[in-house]
Amino acid sequence: MVLRRLVPSAYRPLLADRVFRRLILGFAVSYLGDGMSFVAVAWLAIELAPQASAGLWVGGAVAAYTLPGVAGALVFGRRLRRMPARRLLLADNVLRGVVLGAVPLTWLAGLLTPPLYVVLLALSSLLHAWGSAGKYTLLAELLPGEHRLAANTLVSSLNFAATIAGPAIAGVLVTYVSSALVLGLDALTYVFLAVLVARTRLPESGRVSPVDGTAARGGLALLRSHPELLGLLTLTWFFNLLYGPVEVALPLHVTGDLRAPGTLLGLYWMLFGIGALLGGLAVGALRRLPLWPVTVAIVVGWGLSLLPFGFDVPVGVTVACFALGGLIYGPFVALSVTLMQATSPPQHLAAMLAARSAALLTASPLGTAIGGPLTAALGARVTLGASGLATVALGAVACVLLLARRRARISAHISA
Repeated sequence: MVLRRLVPSAYRPLLADRVFRRLILGFAVSYLGDGMSFVAVAWLAIELAPQASAGLWVGGAVAAYTLPGVAGALVFGRRLRRMPARRLLLADNVLRGVVLGAVPLTWLAGLLTPPLYVVLLALSSLLHAWGSAGKYTLLAELLPGEHRLAANTLVSSLNFAATIAGPAIAGVLVTYVSSALVLGLDALTYVFLAVLVARTRLPESGRVSPVDGTAARGGLALLRSHPELLGLLTLTWFFNLLYGPVEVALPLHVTGDLRAPGTLLGLYWMLFGIGALLGGLAVGALRRLPLWPVTVAIVVGWGLSLLPFGFDVPVGVTVACFALGGLIYGPFVALSVTLMQATSPPQHLAAMLAARSAALLTASPLGTAIGGPLTAALGARVTLGASGLATVALGAVACVLLLARRRARISAHISA
């Protein structure tokens, strides 16, 4: 009874659902592997690449881990949009598990080179957009509308919770064992989720219909027909673009500017995960939120948390700021996905989520690719600070547009 009272009421119906509990177990294990990859993907690129071009290879590796998902969403869209959500999730996890598993095998054989490493990462991400769409469509199929914000928040909070343990574990392993073997563990977590989903009997709820290929005009075209969703997607795209250089500059800041081991990089991401978990759970427990103001505030707050990296301040200051940045950023994903679930036509939900994932997958990797040359030219410290400054400017522009939109609505209401 005491434990029940500690759980916010919004989450109790979810945790009482046996199928949902089983799914989030698989998501949690898979997210733990993702948390380890925050450290391992970049660190292995640093180990494999020549020192003079380390920034470019780190950028290429991080981009390759996500960017080809866009090609997968476009090339396989006609076939996969007819596939049930469960199969989409299975296909993505099986591919990732198999291809990422080849990384430690080729490393042990002495065959792993930077180009081969980037190719393997690229292949592993081909179905990522559809896998993400399958996951959130599956949640929408299982749960009524009033429980979706809490479910999305709980799932995304598990992701952030995994970035608490994952980077900490990976930081130790890359320092004392091998970053290639860490990616092997990541592959096993995808296999675990695939096996669990395959063995789970999912109810046919009928709450979300399969995508009608003749009715759908394509996910991106559908997004264009919903101005509010298109505006949210645009803001999110630029937000993720400006985040991209952080994944390149932070590991190079640790190894270059600070001359520190992988455990410090793990600490940065671990504390980010703690902050994100707390922020996400706190917002998910709330019933009603002004989505647009909260979203813009998150953008500005994250940018402010990066600004201290641009100055010669003690490491403890930047560590604390990165943790605070996680607290601010935590609710962002769940809020944006919930808004799309609530606004999208049910029969087009998977296609629109896949289009959203595909569009967003171009942002952070593109920022990462830009971050490689930027870090090489400006240095890691300046790149981190510049990313924060540009993000604050993005939030300021969004705030101005939001206020203008509100005034236009008020004027229209008065005129009517």
